[in-house]
Amino acid sequence: MKTQTKTLKIRIRDKHIDVLNRMAFECNQVWNAANEESAEFSWVPVPEVGYMNMQTSGFDLMKELKVIRKDRDMIIGAGTVQEVIAVHAKARKQFKKNKLRWRSSGGARRALGWVPFKSGAAVWVNGQIRFCGIYFKCWDSYGLSQYDFRSGSFSQDARGRWYFNIVVHVDVEARLSGHGQIGIDLGLKTTATCSNGDTLERQDCYRNSEAKLGKAQRANKKKQVQSIHAKIKNRRADAIHKFSNKIVKENSLIVVGNVSASGLAKTNMAKSVLDAGWTMLKTQLEYKSIATQGVFIEVNEAYSTQACSCCGSISANSPKGRAGLGIREWGCPDCGTRHDRDINAAKNILRLGHQSLAVGIPVL
Repeated sequence: MKTQTKTLKIRIRDKHIDVLNRMAFECNQVWNAANEESAEFSWVPVPEVGYMNMQTSGFDLMKELKVIRKDRDMIIGAGTVQEVIAVHAKARKQFKKNKLRWRSSGGARRALGWVPFKSGAAVWVNGQIRFCGIYFKCWDSYGLSQYDFRSGSFSQDARGRWYFNIVVHVDVEARLSGHGQIGIDLGLKTTATCSNGDTLERQDCYRNSEAKLGKAQRANKKKQVQSIHAKIKNRRADAIHKFSNKIVKENSLIVVGNVSASGLAKTNMAKSVLDAGWTMLKTQLEYKSIATQGVFIEVNEAYSTQACSCCGSISANSPKGRAGLGIREWGCPDCGTRHDRDINAAKNILRLGHQSLAVGIPVL
């Protein structure tokens, strides 16, 4: 049976907050020490050349900081120190910098807690997570005893709650039902419209809480602001999870248009775009399709709104550009078909998905 790598997220009980905060503080110290070392020793003088950027490697930093745990009386393990340095080195390479932002443990610019670890550092013992010799209780919603733990981390959210994130290998589920094919058009009036007429209606999770959020922000009630943001996130995630589960359960081929949320987030539609959660929806559809041996494709949706899904022609009646945003229904003069704007686009997206499958849909 095929296996798939997944990351499970489980909340840690609040009684462990103090020890996790200390571990996070120590991880920040390691990060900042690596930052200081990489910034100081990257530029090396070379005779008759000048200074050259040697880009200090993670391995070199590990040698320089091998005694940091003993010197600062840390409770985190050597594997966690190495993992922090490795992530730091990877980030420097990604952003092409010798020095990254400092991780602050307090103040307005405080970094959220983060404690990474390597495979084998955390184990499940008697219904608890054992890490660095400390036992952590959690709300085990996944049945962790059935999994072999790989690498992972402890992470903190804005409300100060801690979570255990662990990478595991799971068996790929056999598809039990639904071998349909569906195209999905993403929008703002309706978050997602399917080629079969199903829709994910606009949730307005942020808009509906905007007034309450603004009032709490003006009153400087930080905990209330954090709570409202968390509720907004959870409501949006719940709606998208329910919709994506239904789509994946019923369809073996899912095709989505490649609308750019990051690009539109820079326009005056930013609030609506971010509130829609397009990126979250596409991510969920993709990994859930993989888990059930389905096919997920993202295609170029150019002209999908304008073209007739029956005959393929682009007529003067079809909605075009910003001026056509208000046109919700239109008729094709060539074949006489009456179209719903979003359903027509979803059908065209599904057609483009079929074209991109050069050898057809794989046999499941």
